[in-house]
Amino acid sequence: MNGLSAVIFVPDDCPKTGYPLPTMLSPILGESLLTWLSHALFDSGIGRFFLVCHENYLPMARQCLPPEAEVMTSGDSDPADQLHVFLSTAEESEEEVTILTGPTLYLPMLKGSARNYESPARLVNRQTLMDALDQEFTFSRFLHQYSTALTDFEGFYGVESPAAFPELIPLLRRDQTLRLGRVGVDVMDPESCYIAPTVRFEKGARLLPGTIIRGSSLIRAGACIGPWSVIEDSEIGEGATVNASQVYRSKTAAEVHIGPFAHIREGSDLGRNAFVGSFVETKQTKLGENTRVSHLTYLGDTETGRDCNIGCGVATANFDRVEKHSTLIGDEAFIGCNTVLVAPVSIGEGAYIGAGSTITEDVPNNALGIGRNRQSNKKDWASKHKI
Repeated sequence: MNGLSAVIFVPDDCPKTGYPLPTMLSPILGESLLTWLSHALFDSGIGRFFLVCHENYLPMARQCLPPEAEVMTSGDSDPADQLHVFLSTAEESEEEVTILTGPTLYLPMLKGSARNYESPARLVNRQTLMDALDQEFTFSRFLHQYSTALTDFEGFYGVESPAAFPELIPLLRRDQTLRLGRVGVDVMDPESCYIAPTVRFEKGARLLPGTIIRGSSLIRAGACIGPWSVIEDSEIGEGATVNASQVYRSKTAAEVHIGPFAHIREGSDLGRNAFVGSFVETKQTKLGENTRVSHLTYLGDTETGRDCNIGCGVATANFDRVEKHSTLIGDEAFIGCNTVLVAPVSIGEGAYIGAGSTITEDVPNNALGIGRNRQSNKKDWASKHKI
């Protein structure tokens, strides 16, 4: 990619296309066209963006650009003056600037494979454009005279309207699959996976069929996601597994196993080698290293130590209709099946909670907590009450 700066125009073409959003802000494969474009440019080395957009769409457009990038917008003052400032603050060695005057898709892995059709992308000499901005000039005429067109042969594809998206989706999928393969990510079935351009991967990650990964997620080396899993704004640790489960705004350490059919809600933090099994839900919960929550459990506003065992059917009663309360569980604690922990409550290190208990008071270290009535058997009661 020539240069380190790009100028992106987001035209309001809604009256022309008949769609509710400008083409640049319309979704394709779950993300806006501008998101795909700007992140592809950023990954190719462009780190500075000047965004020209109608004020009604500016906040939305700004969110589409990579958070790590340097971004300047046209704002309320004279856009030409601001563009001049943007160009003048580029590195001295930067001779050319990429200009994108309309809806464009950049697919760098498909360079050299198309038919040389022109796109709205142009290359312009930075100093020439700066000199022109000091004069009265027409931008479109300037581009016609002084710019070099970039075509689909260079990976730039013009987009007339969202109606053209179905034709571009196979190309977009192919480009993304090739890019992921270049960094060592194994995508078993690209046709069934949806990966946002904002997601980052480390080498050796595996994506099984039906995987959806969105937002600012990070999938670390050797992690296996899927089949049929959703990850959003989360970090999945090295060698971790997410099987047929959903993870939202959370973090796992290395070698964590999740699923199948688990729901990891926002604010969860799962320690190394933790196990979260079938039909387990966590929210604002921190699990210590080697802690196991095997099945049919809800943990909310909970923090456990290491090497804990949470039995089947355990629930933390963390909401009293007015406030949320916390549950603390110490290292090596054992919580028996069908236990309700009524927060706020603390379970000490090494403590044991008898199955079927309702715990409303703190349990000291290494103690046995039981919160249930003693069983009583009525002799011959069943035989006397048969129908």
